[in-house]
Amino acid sequence: MFERRWGLLLVLLVVPIGNTPVWAEPVSYTIDPEHTYPSFEAPHIAGISIWRGKLEKTSGSIVLDRQAHTGHLEVVMDAASIDFGHPGLNAHVKTADFFDVAKYPTITYKADTIKFQGDTPTEIDGILTMHGVSRPVALKVNEFKCIIHPMLKREVCGADASAQLNRSDFGLAYGVSMTGDWVRLAIQVEARKDQKAAGS
Repeated sequence: MFERRWGLLLVLLVVPIGNTPVWAEPVSYTIDPEHTYPSFEAPHIAGISIWRGKLEKTSGSIVLDRQAHTGHLEVVMDAASIDFGHPGLNAHVKTADFFDVAKYPTITYKADTIKFQGDTPTEIDGILTMHGVSRPVALKVNEFKCIIHPMLKREVCGADASAQLNRSDFGLAYGVSMTGDWVRLAIQVEARKDQKAAGS
């Protein structure tokens, strides 16, 4: 009887029930660029309004081990894809006054530490490299969910994450005395589980 109970327990641990994904090993995901947009908001002159924008081109990968509560990720953003919805401002922030995209074409975020509550990621401690400067930035994971996508018929995970930083810490100090230094990040991300090659 004792052996039979243990056998049943092992079956429950490794066999999916219905459409609920089961995580018993590291799982890799590729970020879906069509459904992932790092966005941000920052004050305009003297804080008279809050300007919002986003980065239109993002790629990257995520690995999660939901059982071991570990993971890592790498995200690459195209600095030239920044969009405030204002052509003049878009052109200005790409110059050497701000992002200097000709010299620093990408913004990257890499993390090897992901904190969990149960099997859900709640915080990511990583390094943001922007404008040639690398600094630690912690992302709070506000929402996280994985499903079997009804159209793709494969696992897709989505998250909403946020953080706040000072742009001058990354050498983006143009106009700080007029506008203010803080920038709030809000990141929506969707990532598709990588499909294993046949025979692997």
